Amino acid sequence: MSRILLAAFLLISPLALNAQSTKPATAPVPQAHPQVVLHTSQGDITMELYPDKSPKSVANFLQYVRDGFYSGTVMHRAILGYLVQGGLYTRDLQPKRTRSAIPSEADNGLSNLRGTVAVARGADPNSGTSQFFFNLVDNRRLDFVGNQSGLTWGYAVFGKVIKGMDVVDKIAGLPTRGLGPFSGDVPNPLVVIDSANVVGEEAPAAANSSTQPAAPAADKAAKGDKSHGKSKG
Repeated sequence: MSRILLAAFLLISPLALNAQSTKPATAPVPQAHPQVVLHTSQGDITMELYPDKSPKSVANFLQYVRDGFYSGTVMHRAILGYLVQGGLYTRDLQPKRTRSAIPSEADNGLSNLRGTVAVARGADPNSGTSQFFFNLVDNRRLDFVGNQSGLTWGYAVFGKVIKGMDVVDKIAGLPTRGLGPFSGDVPNPLVVIDSANVVGEEAPAAANSSTQPAAPAADKAAKGDKSHGKSKG
């Protein structure tokens, strides 16, 4: 009898040990610094985001990405030695309807250094929606100085280009012109964001291409104000 029990034990023990060593499946752990890829007509741009420093700005940007909002929008503003901006206008330079504006996080300690990406906005520091800009140089004049006014408040950095900065530079080096509602600085040819996706996630379905007027503040802000060296949202 003891031999029979021993043989039975030897047969079942590998299965039991295997069952004990197999851990239950766990859900993917969110990245500490999520990455987003913009697939543009000039090449891909990969950004690393900083939710630990700019949680509201990052959450806002990721929601637009996941909604497919940026598909078919353009980089409507490029100023060599300064910035490249986009995230609102279609190929016809019509503004898309955005969600509500978010509070500024410009006082998060991050500086507008070359390669960083920041929330574009209007005169009101808390007017940022879908637009963003890439810093081509160290634009420390765009950093938070104080909360006295929109000029001193600065612009909230929420990420950095980790791959494709050459693409950003290429966009900045394109000829520019006045087109649609803009008196100048529109890249020629237009630089289109074909799609955007969060690395490790399925690409979102294309958003509805129909456009509706954006809020007046966002529309006005997108024209920029180079006299103060500020990027408007």
